[in-house]
Amino acid sequence: MAKSHEELVHEQEEREKLIQRRRFLQASLGVSVTLGIVGASALSVTASLKPIEKLSPDKEPPKPGDRLVHAETEAELSLADVPLGGPPVLAYPKDPQADLVKKGDVNNLLLVTRFNPDELDEETRPHAADGVVVYSAVCTHLGCTVSQWESEKAWFLCPCHKGLYDPKQNAKVVGGPPPRPLPALPVRLEGDRIVVDGEFTGPVGVVAGRGDCRTCTV
Repeated sequence: MAKSHEELVHEQEEREKLIQRRRFLQASLGVSVTLGIVGASALSVTASLKPIEKLSPDKEPPKPGDRLVHAETEAELSLADVPLGGPPVLAYPKDPQADLVKKGDVNNLLLVTRFNPDELDEETRPHAADGVVVYSAVCTHLGCTVSQWESEKAWFLCPCHKGLYDPKQNAKVVGGPPPRPLPALPVRLEGDRIVVDGEFTGPVGVVAGRGDCRTCTV
């Protein structure tokens, strides 16, 4: 039995609705995959549509001229405060003009270590000062704080998934899943104070789209 005109129109409308739903789901899936790659940043579609807000002063990244202060006491770090050969000291940058410690962003947390200058390799020496080398304390694997120390080898150790970095070799990954080294923060000495002398040598923490695991097979 032939279908009526009304039935044909209705079927066509239903097919168009189905096609539109499929397109919507495909678009939604694309957004979900994109957000999944970002990982720990916990973004949402709504949040991504908001205008970029200006960083508050305590969240601004380190800049040349900032002084390093102890992460707990906020006292300015001197050369004598950093043990030769480790362990590292956790620090934040401080804007001396504003008298403001930039501790509002975890990406500003720093690892400060000191070695004999001749122990540092050629890649590390350019951003060191009298054997003092400074790196981001944010693991490049999943963004945990690199807070432990392998004293036998003088390596940084991330407690979350046992990522290991060698501070004498530009924080090269020497064990575990991190996909890339910790970025260095160039420093200089003003008297015995440790002062920022440049920007991070690479992106801090997890980088979207580059993978987050050096040794994973899936």
